[in-house]
Amino acid sequence: MKVVRAGVLGFCMGVRRAIDMARRESGGGGRVYTLGPLIHNPGVLKSLEERGIAVLEGGGDPAGIKNYTVIIRAHGVSPEVEKDLARRGARLLDATCPRVKLSQNKARELSKEGFYIFLAGEQEHGEIIGIKGYIEGPCLVVANPPEAKPAAAGLAGANPAAKTALIGQTTISQEEYNAIGDSIREYFSGLKILNTICEATRERQNALRELSARVDAFVIAGGRESANTRRLLSIAEACGKKAWLVETPADLPPDIASFKTVGLAAGASTPDSLIDAIERALMSAC
Repeated sequence: MKVVRAGVLGFCMGVRRAIDMARRESGGGGRVYTLGPLIHNPGVLKSLEERGIAVLEGGGDPAGIKNYTVIIRAHGVSPEVEKDLARRGARLLDATCPRVKLSQNKARELSKEGFYIFLAGEQEHGEIIGIKGYIEGPCLVVANPPEAKPAAAGLAGANPAAKTALIGQTTISQEEYNAIGDSIREYFSGLKILNTICEATRERQNALRELSARVDAFVIAGGRESANTRRLLSIAEACGKKAWLVETPADLPPDIASFKTVGLAAGASTPDSLIDAIERALMSAC
């Protein structure tokens, strides 16, 4: 078997920044929490736990959080969540990805200008939930063109003169984002579409597509909860390739050795150590 890595894979700037901030903070001696999983990778989360960094789920902790450090995860949170933590005495450390922060600020700005905002992404994803918290007016989350079209039609029926804007989850594919925009533009020709897709996401998706012509199958290394990793899996399958999302080398399928050439791609929250371990396991499967 030949294993070929995608040209771009692994940690993006926002993820690396968040992890570095957490690791530095863990050496200070005080109690440190992350508000929800810092990133979507179980191996990385386990390593942070071993450093004494606990996950604070749902914004609450029975023992209280006064005088503790709470790290805002890379996906960001709403302003109300931040205010609540501050009121309860937490010291906040903001590890929100700078790209996500730009989307948050733009959403707030546009809502103040009277725009009806469409958010393209997953309804329950932390990034989308956080951005919604910055919107002071009406907004609607749409995951795909079939959801976007009736949503736009409904708004056009109620307010055909509405000013509209589209903001995308940073991990959405460009093709999906374009298609959602086209669906809304059928009803609002003046739709303002913001370029919010992370360049790191785009680079990893393009690298996978470029590699698809040279491999028989794909292994996508990363966490199952990671939206950008799941998107890579979908793109690989759309390219007509057999593909697996693998969190650890133990997850590799038994029949992987039947493929002559396997492409190795990885999400933006996948550490180099895991990519290397999966590559070694693939090579030993020959």
